Amino acid sequence: MTGNTPLLTVNDLSVVFPSPRGDVCAVNNVGFSMGREKIGIVGESGSGKSVTGRAVLRLLPPYARVRASDITFRGRNLLACSEKQMRKIRGRQISMVMQDPKYSLNPVRTVGNQISEAYTIHHKAGKKQARQKTLDMLKAVRIRHPEQVYGLYPHEVSGGMGQRIMIAMMLIPEPSLLIADEPTSALDVTVQLQILAILDDLVRERGMGLIFISHDLALVASFCDRVIIMYGGQIMEVVDAGNLHKSNHPYTKGLFGCLPKIDGNPDHLPILVRDDAWLKPPPERFGRETPYDHR
Repeated sequence: MTGNTPLLTVNDLSVVFPSPRGDVCAVNNVGFSMGREKIGIVGESGSGKSVTGRAVLRLLPPYARVRASDITFRGRNLLACSEKQMRKIRGRQISMVMQDPKYSLNPVRTVGNQISEAYTIHHKAGKKQARQKTLDMLKAVRIRHPEQVYGLYPHEVSGGMGQRIMIAMMLIPEPSLLIADEPTSALDVTVQLQILAILDDLVRERGMGLIFISHDLALVASFCDRVIIMYGGQIMEVVDAGNLHKSNHPYTKGLFGCLPKIDGNPDHLPILVRDDAWLKPPPERFGRETPYDHR
């Protein structure tokens, strides 16, 4: 963690979802602390990466049962915040970029109006100022001809441009922390690198913290400062990104072993071996109420 004062601290976070076959513990006793740095969260599908990010922002459905001894952002206890208070924190202080812009952008409104709205909700600004801020933000995410793109609808832009628009929308309120949930998974390699370069520049220039959720171990190792490895809703280890390839944990080593080799090794890729002994028992049965209300 960089800096003396943590930007975000999470302790003993657990999330349980009800199902016809009984409770499913999606996140089990997760805890970490971060400053103004780039933290990667990596793991297989279903490992609890996205649920962890959504739990911080209180974006889980009402039937999710959540426990945590501490979720503190810039010294403020998010567990004690009402839903009204959380609406002021979301976007303005903590933003989240979802995986697929097709499902995050309003299809019947122009992208310019949607980005402008994200600014005016959190800042006292008129339409002219909001429009100029939006154009400046589109330039910041390296969109050419921002005036033209301002008037386009989501179906008129490519996947890569849609993801840049989502990043612009989440960053225009000037948050201190950005949670990016697999923002490059649906993009080709060239566009992936462009998006990562944009995120890297904006985080560095604005002094933000970044939680980068991904299933791509090599990508996160090259982009982030530290990496959290998750399996079965639990943290297996937290490693400096530069030392990730030296990890001795069998799960992390197994993930690396499953990566295709560029040297054309004809051997079959190994099957990832999992061991339930890595996992701690799930928490005691939750009550019906979460530690915060959804009003």
